[in-house]
Amino acid sequence: MTSQNLTPVPATLDDWLAHCERLHPKTIDMTLDRVTTLRERLGLNFEPPVVVVAGTNGKGSTCAMLESIALQAGYRVGLYIKPHLVHFQERCRVNGAPVEAESLLPHFEAVEAARGEMTLSYFEFTTLAIMRRLAAEPLDLVILEVGLGGRLDAVNCIDGDCAVITSIDLDHTEYLGPDRESVGREKAGIMRAGRTVIVSDPMPPDSLAARAAEIGADLRQLGVDFSYSGDRQQWQWSGRERRFSGLAYPALRGVNQLLNAAGVLAVFEALYERLPISAQAVRTGLALVELPGRFQVVAGQPALVLDVAHNPHAVAALAQNLDQMGFYPRTHAVFGAMADKDLAGIFQRMAPLVDVWHFCNLELPRAASAADLQAQFAALQAEGRLKAPPQVLLHTHAQPLDALAAAAAEADPADRILVFGSFYTVGGVLKNGVPRLQSHKPPSEAVPPPQFPTA
Repeated sequence: MTSQNLTPVPATLDDWLAHCERLHPKTIDMTLDRVTTLRERLGLNFEPPVVVVAGTNGKGSTCAMLESIALQAGYRVGLYIKPHLVHFQERCRVNGAPVEAESLLPHFEAVEAARGEMTLSYFEFTTLAIMRRLAAEPLDLVILEVGLGGRLDAVNCIDGDCAVITSIDLDHTEYLGPDRESVGREKAGIMRAGRTVIVSDPMPPDSLAARAAEIGADLRQLGVDFSYSGDRQQWQWSGRERRFSGLAYPALRGVNQLLNAAGVLAVFEALYERLPISAQAVRTGLALVELPGRFQVVAGQPALVLDVAHNPHAVAALAQNLDQMGFYPRTHAVFGAMADKDLAGIFQRMAPLVDVWHFCNLELPRAASAADLQAQFAALQAEGRLKAPPQVLLHTHAQPLDALAAAAAEADPADRILVFGSFYTVGGVLKNGVPRLQSHKPPSEAVPPPQFPTA
């Protein structure tokens, strides 16, 4: 029995997660006070170097590359990454694999016992449990991904040996502020005096450098303290003291992955005295890195693209990546998102590329309904604010898998299907495994391929 409410102790991970959801009236409650108090009660600290990663986009890719290179160098690595796509335990990785759900239970129990009458949000409770699970492992490197912002995010109760700030753009403006300078100040909260902070945004807001100077952090910026260059075959990286050349491109697809990879190598340069790595570990780590749902292309007929882009900055990169894929007669999009996202900005970016939209419901109170998404798209189109194909089609569905099934039934073998938006949209189509699409329709002749003049 628990001392707080005399109800039975949860027996499974799902039970614990349901318990966490009931504890606090707010999904997001920005403060460090509660988690700092609980971290001290739990005696939670890490012996190995800790890298804390914040940013608007690119955090997950940066964490995955850090993990992959360190593993190839022979180090034992713990990673806290979020949100998950299918199973909660994906958030807690040890040596490249999610931990067993059962192994998290004692750490949920420890947090519950330590909190007393304190109410923790879902994110605070689960963050403390996962970090305690990682602290119990004999690790050489710990990587912690920030959830929202930085200064008041639960992860920031831990002092990182090295901080990474990836891209800065507008998202969660009700919490982080209305412009890039405000968002930058919030992200800069993960900096620590006398320790290194890597900034891989090529055009960072001034607030980052200002905060680093204010507290005496060792600021290392892309284009100033480290840089990269390359051609179609390979690329090279140069830092303050080290260089890597003849590098293959990261296995993660996308136009921004070299920015992320450059920041990752700057981290390893900063930590070299404690975690030396070889050029071979870099090459192999980048070649083998995997991260589902980040411009993940699944071969099939039609082709399937999965991407968790859910703000205009990420969607702009997605649009560029799609444009570089080559010709497809039609693009079918499965889309679901939270209601507080800049949906107009997302639709304006993606409308020129999508012929058929399949909007879907998501099982979260914060999510926009499929009907709302359809109505917003139609309103923007009626106002002339979208450059959509003249015969664009709009459909609604109860869940992501239903939307994918409808798109697959409608698509020709040569088309492509894009599933994007919330993690819950992409996770919804992955819950039974990665779909392998095989259309039995004959290719349509309605949209012929482009004709180019011959010399």
